[in-house]
Amino acid sequence: MADQPVVQVSRLLDERGLSSFHINLMVWSILLALIDGYDIAAIAVASPHLVREWHLANRAALGPVLSASLIGILFGSALFGWIGDRYGRKAALIGSNLLFGVFTWIAAYATNLDQMFWLRLIAGLGIGGVIPNVVAINAESAPRRLRATLALVTVGCVPLGGAFPGIVADIWGPTHGWQILFTVGGIVPVVVAIAAIFALPESIKYMALHESQRARMVKLIGIISPSYNVPPNARFVIEDEHQFPGFNPVYLFRDGLALITPLLWLLFALNLMGFYFLLSWTPTLLVAAKLPLSTAGLAISSLQVGGTVGALLLARWFERRQFFAIAIVFLISVPVVALIGYAGVASVPVLMIVTFFAGFCVLGVQTGINVAGALVYPTSLRANGSGWELGIGRIGSIVGPLVGALFVGMPVQHLYVWSSLPFLAGAIVCFIVHRLNTQRLKEHPYLQQAEVPAK
Repeated sequence: MADQPVVQVSRLLDERGLSSFHINLMVWSILLALIDGYDIAAIAVASPHLVREWHLANRAALGPVLSASLIGILFGSALFGWIGDRYGRKAALIGSNLLFGVFTWIAAYATNLDQMFWLRLIAGLGIGGVIPNVVAINAESAPRRLRATLALVTVGCVPLGGAFPGIVADIWGPTHGWQILFTVGGIVPVVVAIAAIFALPESIKYMALHESQRARMVKLIGIISPSYNVPPNARFVIEDEHQFPGFNPVYLFRDGLALITPLLWLLFALNLMGFYFLLSWTPTLLVAAKLPLSTAGLAISSLQVGGTVGALLLARWFERRQFFAIAIVFLISVPVVALIGYAGVASVPVLMIVTFFAGFCVLGVQTGINVAGALVYPTSLRANGSGWELGIGRIGSIVGPLVGALFVGMPVQHLYVWSSLPFLAGAIVCFIVHRLNTQRLKEHPYLQQAEVPAK
């Protein structure tokens, strides 16, 4: 209808700024990110205990188990990204938490590597659904000037969650065994998923695009802007984004994205290859280098805490400079990661400092590309695009632990030097993406408003 009133959703969000809705959403998103990070890291912390209790003569046998959840994430990211775009971010987040929570819980009762492999594989399907939808729900519900910041802060808490398994193992491991890692990692996401059914809000822009969400959308506008009266039969529009009519992955290659999309996939693969080698093998390698189990667990915690600090401190710079800033941090991570092996034979304080800064760079980069990559796509494709990035990128995360298994036995110092090479390649690819995306925005001016403006 030509005279149908229109509600410009992005403008409304920009005018009202942050509200109690955003605070509630941030709390839930941080909680979901913490749980996701915990469950990703739990198997790495448990692995030295499995070697001892299951009498594994060859540590390389852990390779498939360490990669199992990552294989699941490979498919789960794309699957739950599609579910998020089709049925809503809330439904995808609840479903993914229930899935990985139940199978992580069961993993506490595994008695051999084969059982653990399949349980971690299925749990990985659910784990993969969290980040794409957390990024989407925050980027789509925030004022334009804070789209990247809110998403960066929430996703930046994933590595903080990854620090908790080391702490849990240190405190309760001696009395409850490695099983406590999976008991905690299973029960908590199930409880949170059930609570989220009643309390987790939906993405504002997702609701704006779906007529079935009209009543909830009107109610939400009343919360965000009590003085704003939605006209009867108003049409909700996202005026600063070009939307696509379906969920076909071919749309991820339109509007100047033909090269950017596959390069983003490669970028994710390179960083995740390096990171998951560090996450999966560091505890086992440090124990093999005669360091205590507790020190190995704390090194992973230091890595994860550094990642959280990096994600939070780098958030505003990443928001302003996006891929250019990410490329710089990629480059800095190369010498830092290469030093881990030497730090491990120096002293425990030196090891903690180096792993902290390795996490600061590597996980800071991952948080940045999670958000910057997702913001390349419009609302109708955002969770799907982010899911494909993380899904294809997980090939790198699978390769990292498996390659590590091939080189177990090499001096620890040399192994970490070699493991820094994916970050060097990532810096090069990220700079290429920066140049291509800058050119894309010049050639397609109507996309400029969909991006976070430089300040």
